[in-house]
Amino acid sequence: MYGAFKEQLTATLQEVKSAGLYKNERQLTSPQSAHITTAKVAAVNFCANNYLGLANHPTVIEAAARALQEWGFGMASVRFICGTQTLHTELEARLSAFLGTEATILYSSCFDANGGAFETLFDEQDAIISDELNHASLIDGIRLSKSQRLRYKNADMADLRARLISAAGARRRVIVTDGVFSMDGSFAPLDQICDLAEEHDALVMVDDSHAVGFVGNGGRGTPELFNVIDRVDILTGTLGKALGGASGGYVAAHQEIVDLLRQRSRPYLFSNAVAPSVVAGSMAALELAAGSSAGRETLIRNTTLFRALMTEAAFDLLPGTHPITPVMFPGEDGARTATAVANAMLEDGIYVIAFTYPVVPKGRARIRVQLSAAHSEDDVRRCVDAFVAARSTVG
Repeated sequence: MYGAFKEQLTATLQEVKSAGLYKNERQLTSPQSAHITTAKVAAVNFCANNYLGLANHPTVIEAAARALQEWGFGMASVRFICGTQTLHTELEARLSAFLGTEATILYSSCFDANGGAFETLFDEQDAIISDELNHASLIDGIRLSKSQRLRYKNADMADLRARLISAAGARRRVIVTDGVFSMDGSFAPLDQICDLAEEHDALVMVDDSHAVGFVGNGGRGTPELFNVIDRVDILTGTLGKALGGASGGYVAAHQEIVDLLRQRSRPYLFSNAVAPSVVAGSMAALELAAGSSAGRETLIRNTTLFRALMTEAAFDLLPGTHPITPVMFPGEDGARTATAVANAMLEDGIYVIAFTYPVVPKGRARIRVQLSAAHSEDDVRRCVDAFVAARSTVG
């Protein structure tokens, strides 16, 4: 039975390789950090979501190690059976206080949080209106719902208004958007989105995974940046990026929404609880993020410097201010060029990854550089020098 299927899979994989789109996973031989080692070279890491440099922070590691001894390795259960410790409820309460919401519910990942929200909260009587560049987890979560599904052009408020009007007959309408679009590093205009939501009596849901902990004056993410904390109804996010970089996600929302998710959300009801060490480490990371602006200020300086130097060197950057800085390689050969440049840069001690189709649209290949507060100014300048050298080598 498998023989014919194997041939089909082999042919598909060969097509991917021939198109220059095959993704090889590089192995690290060190902890996640701004400076890492691979099997071949030591390198400065410019492609992790380690925005505040907390993935290997000693305070976070100490909290996780202490919890491992005090609370055990894993829960071996889902939350409603015997998988809830006081650690879990404490982190949920701290996230609610930090984000300015009434309640929070933890999930194994933000992918699960997004996957578990729509089917529970919305049905065939409702309409979900989603930005076309939303993360795959939002797209997959929306597909699980029986709701009417509409897409609007990225951050296009005129198109969003048209979709709201076309769905006027729905019982509920919910606008769904990333706070930061991860492939472009651009922000959703949440103030304008909330204005339209209020005008059309709609709900607003935001996945803030690439903003929580470091965007906004207090690090509370895009709702704080756009001064709409009290106007966003459902906020999802991750503990796997700026807030320690391990795993786990959440939905932070009105109390009734969280209460219903605890009763009916399938990824919550049928997945093991987040490991105690991850919960404790994430709490320590949250305290560090909330307690000082130093990391955010360093991150802004590094981002500003990198964008300025790369612009001066005549690279094609997508505009913006977010630490996600896409260096573009457009056109038919862009995917191969981006991959070749990334490989050359690794030989030069700079770790970056090329993003090609289907992760990004065809003809829009890029190297997505991600700055961190753990980078020094010298690290940033080394990265730019490596880009220049690789461009000369690859052509």
